[in-house]
Amino acid sequence: MASGLGTFINTFNSKIEEPVRIHLKNVYACLTLATISAALGAYIDLYTNILSRNFITVLGAIGFLVALNCTKDNGKNQLMRLGFLIGFSFCSGLGLGPLLEQVILIDPSIIPTTLLATSLIFVSFSLSALLARRGSWLFLGGTITTILSALFVFSLASMFLSSTLLFQAHLYVGLVLMCAFVLYDTQLIMEKRRHGDKDFIAHSVDLFIDFIGIFRRLLIIFQENNKREERRR
Repeated sequence: MASGLGTFINTFNSKIEEPVRIHLKNVYACLTLATISAALGAYIDLYTNILSRNFITVLGAIGFLVALNCTKDNGKNQLMRLGFLIGFSFCSGLGLGPLLEQVILIDPSIIPTTLLATSLIFVSFSLSALLARRGSWLFLGGTITTILSALFVFSLASMFLSSTLLFQAHLYVGLVLMCAFVLYDTQLIMEKRRHGDKDFIAHSVDLFIDFIGIFRRLLIIFQENNKREERRR
């Protein structure tokens, strides 16, 4: 196992230049911080129920995200921009509260299972992007746009048609889309750094949205599967 890990590290170091490796470490550190902040927001909502159903939460998330994107990195405002990231992820966690509450009523064990599955999927697709040939996944940009258009059509159709098939299609297509985003965003971040973009805080936002998107959809999938099993009993 030690030799396998050593081989992986050597492969990783040989494929990715040192400045990009350092940048990725900063990106994933910010992603970890954002995930912890989101978990804290979800935890607080489960025990308070005072913010998640309030439109202010949505406005707060949008506001923090806009503030982060409008405040360009100048090397001196990183703490402020990091605060915007934490605020955005915290509000995102609050927004997950109602869904988590529903899942807990059905089976609380779904949540850790979903978190583990999300982490495994995210890590697997991230490694695929990191170790793949340079730029080999960037072609997904056009495919992702097509899938987004399909999801938009599914959403419109769901407003007028109460169809389980449409709901399932929207759910699973969305999951595939989030996985594709992990591949695409990871390699795009690397290319941006190679072209001089060092804004690791903004780059971590893309991966955070991907992670939360996978988690949310898996949570609903596991919840629906549990409901079907209960009905069969």
